Amino acid sequence: MQEQKVSFEIQPGKVMEISTGKIANLANGACVVRMGDTVILSAVCSGPARKGSDFFPLQVDYREKFSAGGRFPGGFVKREGRPTDKEILTMRMTDRPLRPLFPDGFFDEVQVYGMLLSYDGKHDGDTLCMLGASAALCLSDLPFQGPVGAVRVGYVNGEFIANPTAEEMEASEIELVYAGKEDQVIMIEGEAKECSEELLADAMYFANGIIKAQCAAQRELAEKAGRPKKTPTLFIVPDDLAADIAAGCEGRLEAAAFLPGKEERGIALGAIQDELRASLAEKYEEKLGAEDFDLMFRIGFDKLVQKSVRSNILYNQKRMDGRGITDLRPLSAEVGLLPVVHGTGLFQRGETQALVVATLGGPKDMQEYDNVCGLNKPKKFYLHYNFPNYSVGEVGKITGPGRREIGHGNLAERSVAQVFPQDFPYTVRCVSEIMSSNGSTSMASVCGATLALMDAGVPITSPVVGISCGLVTDETGKELILTDIIGAEDHFGDMDFKVCGSKKGITGFQLDLKLPGIPIDTLVRAMAQNKEARNKIMDVITNCIPAPREEVSPNAPQMCVVHINPDKIGALIGTGGKNIKEITESTNSQIDIQDDGSVSILAQNKAVLDEVKRKIDFFTAEAEIGKVYRGLVKTVKDFGAFVEILPGQDGLLHISEMADYRVNCVTDICKEGDYVTVKVVDIDRSGKIRLSRKAALEDMDK
Repeated sequence: MQEQKVSFEIQPGKVMEISTGKIANLANGACVVRMGDTVILSAVCSGPARKGSDFFPLQVDYREKFSAGGRFPGGFVKREGRPTDKEILTMRMTDRPLRPLFPDGFFDEVQVYGMLLSYDGKHDGDTLCMLGASAALCLSDLPFQGPVGAVRVGYVNGEFIANPTAEEMEASEIELVYAGKEDQVIMIEGEAKECSEELLADAMYFANGIIKAQCAAQRELAEKAGRPKKTPTLFIVPDDLAADIAAGCEGRLEAAAFLPGKEERGIALGAIQDELRASLAEKYEEKLGAEDFDLMFRIGFDKLVQKSVRSNILYNQKRMDGRGITDLRPLSAEVGLLPVVHGTGLFQRGETQALVVATLGGPKDMQEYDNVCGLNKPKKFYLHYNFPNYSVGEVGKITGPGRREIGHGNLAERSVAQVFPQDFPYTVRCVSEIMSSNGSTSMASVCGATLALMDAGVPITSPVVGISCGLVTDETGKELILTDIIGAEDHFGDMDFKVCGSKKGITGFQLDLKLPGIPIDTLVRAMAQNKEARNKIMDVITNCIPAPREEVSPNAPQMCVVHINPDKIGALIGTGGKNIKEITESTNSQIDIQDDGSVSILAQNKAVLDEVKRKIDFFTAEAEIGKVYRGLVKTVKDFGAFVEILPGQDGLLHISEMADYRVNCVTDICKEGDYVTVKVVDIDRSGKIRLSRKAALEDMDK
């Protein structure tokens, strides 16, 4: 196959290139995306639908090879292992804008694979992976209804930047990852330094201009080298079965679907479903086969419930739990629940409940990374999210965190990190344990983390809260934005738009969409509705705890930073680490020394902290004229003795300064290994110290 290329400019001086036909030609579709010297391979393959599957099993994988940056993997194995958090987050961002662009009822297995082949240290591979996935699908024979563009937007010195470099992102006020079609947004994700809704909207409109160029380039490449699209096998419920399901549910479905509680609603709908399935089995199992009937019935029943829920919301403004369109569920907040731990926050919104625990530690507790991009510095604040089976009343395997846990935790972490004080000496870890779930647990985690941090005495600059808005539309263009969606409204609705923020502005956001795109204006209206809801939640949080506690929790370790002369770092460490080891082992404390002379101390309590500071001062103190010391006689000469008054600091005690009378022999006063009290009487320009025992004795007699 002959190689084909398209290139386009996303901003003056910034060129992207997409090519196909040179490598990975056995895949259904494959391409290489390049920006600068960062290169990504995207490949797509497909297989037949699994028997009995009632969903689209799209699988997205992404790997960043260390060889792409000319590096070796860390550790003993020297081979890439399980995906890193960053790779998982890229997989999620790639999956979400692709999934809505396949036809309803298409259940074939589709795998998208992205791989970082070259990394130039400037341009991240994640948005290139998203763009490459869309281009590869456009080149394939799969029924993909794209293309989709993807771009990262930064905002530096009042100007928007497309796909900013790592250095530019350090100075950026926002980080927006935007994916969509021309004039239609499908996915956004990112963070901001308390920006306004207006600035975020402007960033999206800026991104839309770049998306148009990316989509045009993909269409051009597909025309040159794309495969003919195949006619897909779609699993559509037969009309007669759909009619019988509707007839069997008539007059019964709405009463069950609109019960206020999640559990009772599920039981009522389950009873109708089981009864109706049994009544229709004889008629359709012979006609369709038992497995196909079961699949079609499940799809048909779910679609009927979806239709009832959506029409009631749109035309009657009736929600499943009885709330108004902009009403929040009942809210509650509590702190200080658990003993021993450093800070706790329990936040509840309706049936969704998150318990967040904050733990304070030292520099050695920072989260570190081993990845090829090296974009992530060690983090002093991080948040982990756990979603156990009992939170939804189910049983299942208990394993490590999955992609969902990684993604939800990352969104909550980024949103709260914007108010974490950079000069706070502690490392802080929050753990969100979801106690019960009925929608938007990530936003409950944000609120719970705010409570836990303030309870622990972490001086965050402002509380941060979050809430999700949903969307219901119909084919006529009618739409309704819902505040605070429950799990079923997320399942049956069109959108899950999460926005977090402080009183000053937005700190984090994420959009999941089931539609193949919506106008940016719809998100602008949703942001205004979200802001109003956030203000109400903020009142609940600040009524519970108005500000961070004045001091860190008494259960937390004590920490401070002292500054020493950088020339004294060696003296503090000692030969072979002798001194620093003695301090840490004798006090069971952590000490971290920086090249600028900053010494971070983490101790169990204040008494231990004071002892560590005393020891550090002993090893790093500098001799002062006029100060009296208890020194060790190191060497004896005819003319005097050399006395060590501080670690590594000797001074000369001349024989004439040993007593207030004539001393004939030095050994009459002191011998090697003796301790003597001396006073520093002079330090010359070269640093030589002159001592006097006579002056020290005179001071003691006063």
